[in-house]
Amino acid sequence: MAGHRREVRARVYGNVQGVGFRIWVRGEATSLGLAGWVRNEADGTVTTQIAGPDEAVSTMIERLWKGPSEASVSRVDVEELAAGNASIEFRIVA
Repeated sequence: MAGHRREVRARVYGNVQGVGFRIWVRGEATSLGLAGWVRNEADGTVTTQIAGPDEAVSTMIERLWKGPSEASVSRVDVEELAAGNASIEFRIVA
């Protein structure tokens, strides 16, 4: 359905910290017009919450499997969320 909005939380596993992954996610998400956030987790994973048009969210999930050139992604777990009132920006959080 055109215009359908979607919101997901994804956890990315592998060599994803110390390789510019959060900055890369913010750039990719911004280029797709997505809102949300990205952060490093204590266990070495990266978590991101993304919201926007269904097709753009799906594209971002596909891109998470690749990451920036220095990253090595082994797994991406995606949790569907109820579409909320996501901000209009995409930010890196601590």
